[in-house]
Amino acid sequence: MRTLANLTDQQLVHLFMDGDSDALETIFNRHREKIFTSIVLLVKDKPLAEDIFQDVFIRVIDTLRSGRYTEEGKFLPWAMRIAHNLCVDHFRKAKRTPTVRGGEDTDIFDVITIPEDGVDKKVMQRQSHERIRRMLDMLPAEQREVIVLRHYAELSFKEIASMTNCSINTALGRMRYGLINLRKMMNERNISL
Repeated sequence: MRTLANLTDQQLVHLFMDGDSDALETIFNRHREKIFTSIVLLVKDKPLAEDIFQDVFIRVIDTLRSGRYTEEGKFLPWAMRIAHNLCVDHFRKAKRTPTVRGGEDTDIFDVITIPEDGVDKKVMQRQSHERIRRMLDMLPAEQREVIVLRHYAELSFKEIASMTNCSINTALGRMRYGLINLRKMMNERNISL
């Protein structure tokens, strides 16, 4: 008998739709880190990202239970599209209502596991992550979004183009210019990672 962890996303979705709640937990655990990290990098607010992340899985569950899921074999890009749309919805609402932000800056890389190699390696890795986060924050929104979706969510350029309503060439161009701008910032600050 095969364990749930060995099944494909598509098989897990079908099992969940047939009533196996453990299948949803398996697929959730499989993609949790990628989806959450991508949301955090897009909204730049960990508590808000946690709320959006919960909303993503509520929508996933509702869609699966209602039988409206049609993305055979493409669970992660589908869930990422839901996450992206919820982030866009948040920013649309934020433009209409003023927000008050707390003074405590949270580390977006709390969700990334760091191997137990030693304190010095952890400190160096945390500093590198912080530098990358600060530089990502300085990029234009379109460039930052494509880099986050490509490197953290591991989506294809075709999926990114579809999600951001642009052509594949535009997504590729945003990625290229984003990386050029990151390299430029690194050179200006003498940063090596």
